[in-house]
Amino acid sequence: MFKPFCLSLLLLTTAAISSAHAQSFETEATKAVILDHDTGIVLFEKDARTPTPPASMTKIMTAQLVFEALRDGEVSEDTTFKVSEESWRRGGVQSGSSTMFLKLGSDVPVIDLLRGVIVQSGNDACITLAEGLSGSEDAFARRMTDRAAEMGLDSANFVNATGWPDPGHEISTLDLAKLTRAQISEFPKRYEMYAERSYTWNEIKQDNRNPLLGRYTGADGVKTGRTDVSGYGLVGSAVRDGARRIIVINGLDSSSARRSEAIRIMDAAFRDFEVVNAFTPGDEMGESPVYMGKANTVGLVLRDKISLGTHRADRKSIAARIEYREVPAPVQEGAQIAELVVTKSGSVAGRYPLYAATSVERRGFFARAGAAFMQKIRG
Repeated sequence: MFKPFCLSLLLLTTAAISSAHAQSFETEATKAVILDHDTGIVLFEKDARTPTPPASMTKIMTAQLVFEALRDGEVSEDTTFKVSEESWRRGGVQSGSSTMFLKLGSDVPVIDLLRGVIVQSGNDACITLAEGLSGSEDAFARRMTDRAAEMGLDSANFVNATGWPDPGHEISTLDLAKLTRAQISEFPKRYEMYAERSYTWNEIKQDNRNPLLGRYTGADGVKTGRTDVSGYGLVGSAVRDGARRIIVINGLDSSSARRSEAIRIMDAAFRDFEVVNAFTPGDEMGESPVYMGKANTVGLVLRDKISLGTHRADRKSIAARIEYREVPAPVQEGAQIAELVVTKSGSVAGRYPLYAATSVERRGFFARAGAAFMQKIRG
């Protein structure tokens, strides 16, 4: 039977954040997540793991594949792709969707097409890049899905390069945040395109649709999205005092609601949430009794660093305890023999393995016999 050894700690686990912050923070968005860029810790989530239509936020994945193709030498910035009739018809001005206003049959450099995707949200730019890199948009979409799986974005299934509504086209808001984090880390210079306020092509200037740019200090990306199915959504990122936060919201009912909620959530991401570097490898957390050992106890240590996210209002309700069994000797150094259990408002939020700090040899025969005799008398 476990015997708990209690510790008062300032901790909160990623797994518990959704329910833990239900009273501390709310949002009108049907789906939302706040992610700390440096650690990858989820600071807040609301139905963030359910696959959902991403609309034009899909284009972050489209850009990811183009960034990788540039890095790997598959294409260069100056490589040109021809605007096909398919791209012009389904993504051009006559489509009624976001467009770069590409001319049918024109040859457009990859770097300009990228800005058409990132700044102008042009569907014609997406399709032209997809056809140029993979032969068809269908093939490119399969490549997107395969690459997402390789990146650990298990909720992702892409049917097109644009985010045009389709029943099978979906990804969770959490995976969109993870994708954005990976892209910022892997392609920091390319990522700077997301902060460009406008871009002109075919003598038509279009402004970046991101409502955070110019309205929120430190914001430098990322992408908006909207369809009748998904509602209004946004992936946003900003840096303040050396820390970067990534937010994803979806399911809002207007562009004004998206704008105000994006600013409010980004404010909260920096003001109300924080990452606590709680423990480091080798920290000794306590001791566990050892049965029939040459030592009566053995120290318990953590093997890995534990960094955890918390809402500032939730600190006082967070605690932790060590749960252990009396282990029989011999005990091997490094053996897992206990757990650090973190609780929030009395509910278990997470468990972390604890390991024997040293080896403990078994007592000799006569010492064991004497101990067994005394235990029999007491029991």
